[in-house]
Parts: sequence; C-alpha cells; structure tokens
Amino acid sequence: MITRKLQPEDVASLAPHLLELQQRAYRVEAALIGDDRIPPLHESVQDLISAQLHWVVTLDGDRIAGALGYSVEGGSVDIDRLMIDPRYHRRGLGSSLVTEVMSLEARAIVATGRENAPARALYEALGFTHDGDIETVAGLWVSQYSRHSTAITGAVADEHR
Repeated sequence: MITRKLQPEDVASLAPHLLELQQRAYRVEAALIGDDRIPPLHESVQDLISAQLHWVVTLDGDRIAGALGYSVEGGSVDIDRLMIDPRYHRRGLGSSLVTEVMSLEARAIVATGRENAPARALYEALGFTHDGDIETVAGLWVSQYSRHSTAITGAVADEHR
C-alpha cells in the first residue's frame, strides 16, 4: 500500500471516488452512533470539493483504502474527516493516516461521534485528550479531542508502506 498527499487537481478528479468512500465509511459510523444525520453522509461531489481540504490517501493498487481530509490554521491541524473503507478496517490505516498529519503542526484537533467507540479509542491511543462533548444538532453528540506535540517532524510526503 502507498500513502500519499493529493494535489488539488487530484482531489477534483478523485472526488467521486472519495465521496463513495466517505459514504461507505460514514454509514458505519451512523450505525455505531445510531444516527444518520452525520453531515458527510449527505454531501455531494461538489460539497466535498468545496470543503477545500488537504487530503492524504492510502492506495491499495488503484483503490482508495483510506483517506483523511484536513485543514491547517493558526498552528493547528484540524482533522476534518477520516474515512477507511470497511474492507480495510483493523489494519492500522486510520492510525497511519492520523499520524501522518499530526506532525504538521504542534497541535492537532479532531471530533467524532460520541458513541463511536472505535474512533475514540483510536484517537486516545494516539495521545489525543478528550476535551468535551457538544450537541451539534438535537440528539447528535460529538466528542472533541486535541493533541499537543513537542516536536514537529515535517510535512506529509509520498511514502511507500
């Protein structure tokens, strides 16, 4: 498998594939939390492109096995979405993708469904601290996490795994 950062033109051309992956991944989260009102579940290709995220993907041949969309602002990397194809669960792809972008800034932040125990366990295992829970819409709770690092190791690069 190969992990690499997408260039802006790659995002536009791969957006339909990213959206398919996003829907598969977030259907799993919806089942875990018992709520399908997760915003990424209802996005279009144009919504995904309009989010203007940076993307790191793990490829298995020509298949996107996992993807992470993030933004960087004010000394923090904000992990906006982590999507792993259910066929690739429990293989360390989520940890690998999160680790790739954590090193970009001294602080990383992320939010996940409060009832999404696997995602919460992943972030906690990677050193994130639970900062609290918020109700984004009536009955839909999100847990917020942050991680502060003492060393920044560099930017995301094409990397063979």
